[in-house]
Amino acid sequence: MKEQTFNLVATCASGLEALVGKELRDLGIECQVENGRARFKGNLTTIATANLWLRTADRIKIVVGEFDAYTFDELFEKVKALSWEDLLPLDAEFPVSGKSIKSKLYSVPDCQAITKKAIVERLRSYYHRPTTVPLAETGALFPVEVALLKDHVMVTLDTTGPSLFKRGYRLEKGGAPLKENLAAALVLLTNWRKDHPFVDPVCGSGTICIEAALIGHNIAPGFNREFLCETWDWADAAIFEKVRTDADNAADYDIELDISGYDINGKMIEIAKANAEEIGLGDTITFKQQAVKDFTTDKEYGVIVANPPYGERLGETETVQRLYKEMGTVLRPLKTWSKYILTSDLQFESFYGAKATKKRKLYNGALRTDLFQYWGTRPPRTKEKAE
Repeated sequence: MKEQTFNLVATCASGLEALVGKELRDLGIECQVENGRARFKGNLTTIATANLWLRTADRIKIVVGEFDAYTFDELFEKVKALSWEDLLPLDAEFPVSGKSIKSKLYSVPDCQAITKKAIVERLRSYYHRPTTVPLAETGALFPVEVALLKDHVMVTLDTTGPSLFKRGYRLEKGGAPLKENLAAALVLLTNWRKDHPFVDPVCGSGTICIEAALIGHNIAPGFNREFLCETWDWADAAIFEKVRTDADNAADYDIELDISGYDINGKMIEIAKANAEEIGLGDTITFKQQAVKDFTTDKEYGVIVANPPYGERLGETETVQRLYKEMGTVLRPLKTWSKYILTSDLQFESFYGAKATKKRKLYNGALRTDLFQYWGTRPPRTKEKAE
């Protein structure tokens, strides 16, 4: 198959679009940021690179086609007109998912069925298969999505498989785990520098600390997993091998990082240690059982990132509010430290005892949360830097 240039999208949670865009540009990939995604163009190497390196995205999808459709006949004909034979082999398994928002074609099951029928007809015509014989669909998986928004249709093909947040290192998780890509986003939204300490005082299964360590060592978040498109016959395995080799060479395994995670639950600390060991970062991160109220440090100019319990369940509110007060008592005096605390409790500042420097709206799954940011004082500039 000849080298193709694809229209691509990296999908993400609401509020993370700018981060995904920055990550793509840092990889040398020009992009355009939109609600819930970043658009870009590229070849198979670009697809492999984006899947391997993007820390805050959910999926990398090929945009097979885009058009407006107001009737089911129009949807059928325009899907059928797309060059499916360039992507799907005769035996491809291609389930069609769908969604429709504020569109005349509001029936998602009908949109899915019509899209499926159009692709089948296109492939039958191209591969000269009779209409009386169904396509086998016994080969590799090619998940198709037909998404309608205000009568505009985007038909995509998922290259990723299981979402990018599934890094492959989490052996166990706690009761309300933070997705890895949101954890990475929390780290990237801070002013943390690799030569400064990093602490999560309520670390749970260790996800935020592990993501910080991956960033600190410049380790590609997807190095420990495979991607769905690698099973496609036209996806050259040598390209993925080269991208992985380049990523391994880019990693800085020698840098010394000061990353610590604490939790009052000893079982969670054991899970955090096991997760860190699984990805080879057991020696990078220090995990210790300790309550927030017992946290002390003599270090300066560090960063604290925390995803404490939100008190969403009945009967938890008082316990959580007490925890927020303890966080304020312990963390407020650390004037040189910057603190970033994610919670859905809009009253957090009153319990913490200080107004945030800045707040940022993020979504933890479907739950609206705020990242309360308390910026510490900057380190004094050295004479050399001043000059």
